[in-house]
Amino acid sequence: MVLILALPPVAANGQQAQSASSSRYQAPVISDTGDLKGPRQPIFFRHDIHAGQDQIPCMYCHYSASVSSEPGIPSLQTCMGCHQLIGGSTPAHQAEIKKVRDAWRERKPPEWIRIHAVPGFVRFPHMRHIKALGTQSCATCHGNVERMPQVSQVSTLQMGWCVRCHVEKKVSRDCTVCHY
Repeated sequence: MVLILALPPVAANGQQAQSASSSRYQAPVISDTGDLKGPRQPIFFRHDIHAGQDQIPCMYCHYSASVSSEPGIPSLQTCMGCHQLIGGSTPAHQAEIKKVRDAWRERKPPEWIRIHAVPGFVRFPHMRHIKALGTQSCATCHGNVERMPQVSQVSTLQMGWCVRCHVEKKVSRDCTVCHY
């Protein structure tokens, strides 16, 4: 089976998305990531630009989340699908995109710092949640990443938090759903 993914409109056009209306999200200019919530990553990946301003769907980059327990970190190949064409609109963006291109050329993916994790004795099958709730469910656990310059954990991901969601959604609270 061959999986064919169409490039997001911003990449297909080979340019940064243009603001079509005043209600469209415009990512803020950020010169230092030190004051932002969340860990500093090896590449300052702007979810607020990619998912917010450019409206790239979560599943374009995190495609394995619908078929796997893990959402997966996008491969450099996924990044390069767009960044062969898109070079960045500011010097800061260009510098970060250069890091992506250098990593691709050197065949050395960045060592990302994991942000969302559950304990080893817990299973969180992403594919079940996406199948049941759709891709809009991403924000339930991860928050509104389309407005986050730097992703940070917004939910506790502790048992009580998960059980509360299961109660609200009227789904199983059987221990073996998460602990197996």
